[in-house]
Amino acid sequence: MSMRAITFAFAAVLIGLAPGSTAKAQGQPSECLAIAQNMGARFQFAALTENEARITFVGHSTFLIESPAGIKIATDFAGWAGGVTPDVVTMNRAHATHYTDNPDPAIKHVLRGWSDTENPAQHDVTVGDVRIRNVTTDIRFGNTSREKDANSIFVFEVAGLCIGHLGHLHHELTPEHIGWIGRLDVVMVPVDGRYTMPTENMMTVLQDIKVRVIIPMHIFGPDTLAAFVAEAEKKFKVEYRNEPVMVVSADTLPKEPTLFVLPGR
Repeated sequence: MSMRAITFAFAAVLIGLAPGSTAKAQGQPSECLAIAQNMGARFQFAALTENEARITFVGHSTFLIESPAGIKIATDFAGWAGGVTPDVVTMNRAHATHYTDNPDPAIKHVLRGWSDTENPAQHDVTVGDVRIRNVTTDIRFGNTSREKDANSIFVFEVAGLCIGHLGHLHHELTPEHIGWIGRLDVVMVPVDGRYTMPTENMMTVLQDIKVRVIIPMHIFGPDTLAAFVAEAEKKFKVEYRNEPVMVVSADTLPKEPTLFVLPGR
């Protein structure tokens, strides 16, 4: 067994000690860790079956994730979630477009991906039928400086799926990160190729985590998206959707990794 594989397995076993996780998981056991445009639209939601989750691209890096029980989560929440008041919001501090200091008091759970103390942010909470946890990564400043644990990859365990949001990811993942994240079925990935990291490095991340459904975000215009898609087509299937909404389930995951381009920016 290679050193990378050994490290991966060791990290998965010691998940309770990982940064971005509590030492003792709250709520239901983690199935994921068992295997170490329309900015002004107001979205309406039909009922989901117990095996389905709905993902809506609100814009930039904000998605609305809905569970079968109706729990609504907004990622990288900067104050707008498509006209919906979410039950949970997650945030990252990289730019003002990824967080707000003044979330609506009606939002019951506000999970910040950074910490104002010397310890990394740690979230592992169950809200309704969704478990939400985070794994911290570093933010890059300039060419050499880093702020440790200033970004979080949030993982949402819902409807038998493991959905990950990479946030403002600035570096490739170590085997330890991959072990702490666990299995991902769906991932939201920044595709700007510049503000986060070069496209070739982001492709390495996607291949390392072996995800099945890839959804672009942090796009910055059609040319940026086209450049990312051109590279993605060398490794993954690509499918364009006409609507910013998709329903996902474990039963309908594509057999091979597929990039689904949702309209928006």
